[in-house]
Amino acid sequence: MKEQDITKRRKLKNKIFHTLIFLCTLFGIFILSILLFSILSKGLKWLSMDFITNFPSRFPKKAGIYPALFGSLWLIILTALISFPVGIGTALYLEEYAKDNKFTEFIKLNIANLAGVPAIIYGMLGLAVFVRLLGFGRSILSGALTMSLLILPTIIISSQEALRSVPESLKQASYALGTTKWQTITGVILPYALPGILTGTILGLSRALGEAAPLIVVGALAYVSFIPKTPFDQFTVLPIQIFNWSSMPKKEFQNVAAAGIIVLLFILLGINSIAIILRNKYQIRMKD
Repeated sequence: MKEQDITKRRKLKNKIFHTLIFLCTLFGIFILSILLFSILSKGLKWLSMDFITNFPSRFPKKAGIYPALFGSLWLIILTALISFPVGIGTALYLEEYAKDNKFTEFIKLNIANLAGVPAIIYGMLGLAVFVRLLGFGRSILSGALTMSLLILPTIIISSQEALRSVPESLKQASYALGTTKWQTITGVILPYALPGILTGTILGLSRALGEAAPLIVVGALAYVSFIPKTPFDQFTVLPIQIFNWSSMPKKEFQNVAAAGIIVLLFILLGINSIAIILRNKYQIRMKD
């Protein structure tokens, strides 16, 4: 009887725990639905080609996101070009080349800790190093380097997990055929781990696209009336432009900010969709 009572109590606790988790999930979905409804109801009416192609203006009906959209594209492309090879190279070194010792464990521990550092700290670091010390100024390059530092821990950790998922039997089979370590990495390990690496990288880039605090510190402008043409030009991005509109005294700018949020959400959903498509594509290839 005692064992039956213990089993019943465990089942009851399990049901209560599952119910609490389910209610928490429903609460989060409910709040998200309210926010999305509010944004869509305010911003959909303001979405148009003029909104995409116009420059910012002090008149709500003439305001647009053209410079901010270009600035975001510049930033995300440069950030990807910097962070992708550095992140994968670091993960490969730690997993395939570095010896298991205290120094390597110290590096891995610090990378894991850096993933939890607030974004504003990276902004202060970027201001001190890239803007002032290296003299890049308040440019797109400074912003891209700062955002690369922000997402590198995420890319490195996700790439490490993807590399660890490669079966040891595949590596040993490759070595048995007489291949070198580098040939095994490029021909076996990287293709197998690529879905996980791409997913982590694109999710990290989507985080960089939505960040505003580090770029404010680095010096992204709230108002830009030109299109950036080189990495050394000044810039603004969508999150900062949206923040600027939301602080405007005119009520119409709240609707303009909502329209900007819809565009940003659309881009973020597109990036995440690309991550899912690439992951599924390469997983199917590996199965074949």
